Amino acid sequence: MIKFRLFRMEWRWSPALLVAYLAMMVLLCNLGFWQLRRADEKQALLNAQYAAQMSVALDLNQRIPGEPELEAIRYRKATLQGHYDDAHQLLLDNQVHDGRPGYLVFTPFLPANGQAAVLVNRGWLPLGRDRRVVPDLSIDTPVEQLRGRINRFPDVGIRLAGGGTPGEGWPVRTQYVDLAALGVKFGYALAPFQLELDTDQPAGYLRDWRINVVIPPEKHRAYAVQWFGLALTLSTLMFWNSLRKRRE
Repeated sequence: MIKFRLFRMEWRWSPALLVAYLAMMVLLCNLGFWQLRRADEKQALLNAQYAAQMSVALDLNQRIPGEPELEAIRYRKATLQGHYDDAHQLLLDNQVHDGRPGYLVFTPFLPANGQAAVLVNRGWLPLGRDRRVVPDLSIDTPVEQLRGRINRFPDVGIRLAGGGTPGEGWPVRTQYVDLAALGVKFGYALAPFQLELDTDQPAGYLRDWRINVVIPPEKHRAYAVQWFGLALTLSTLMFWNSLRKRRE
């Protein structure tokens, strides 16, 4: 039996129980501090995203950035001159907004200087009553210049085999963006990013672009409080149980 004195009181524990208690305390406290570190990392990421949006807009007609540069320019504002190829458009399926299923509409924009086409995310469209009916995606007024936000393409949890393979006809539907397959379908090179069309730009649909992370810093801090709370509860039970046995 291990004895411990604190505030003129004696606490007694068996060695096995004390070892188990200390191991659980180390685990719970480490989990709590890990969540606090994750909260700091997520906050730094959000701050970087806000700073990117406030920086000077990139002129994509000077150069289309490649994949290695994407993380450094993600969420940057950008401008582009050229024209839409509205005869060849993409519907990204299974996109939910406010609980309603729908599509994200991607239209290639061909730069005036002949660089790789940029897939412009024109926004969200609700799914009609009949999935067989293709929505009208035509652009009535020619657009020669646009402005938007650089971002990665929407990700999916599980990529089912064939889900990124474009089907027949236009507009084409896919479950996720496979640039290699889409490049073959469109017949020209595609930039490795999307341009989320600004809300004040014409020829768009519902655009609710947000700066976010999968788990916000506040939730990480809430998880940390839970882990530290479990550690406190465990300590309270440990000392109360020892005191009860001593009195008995």
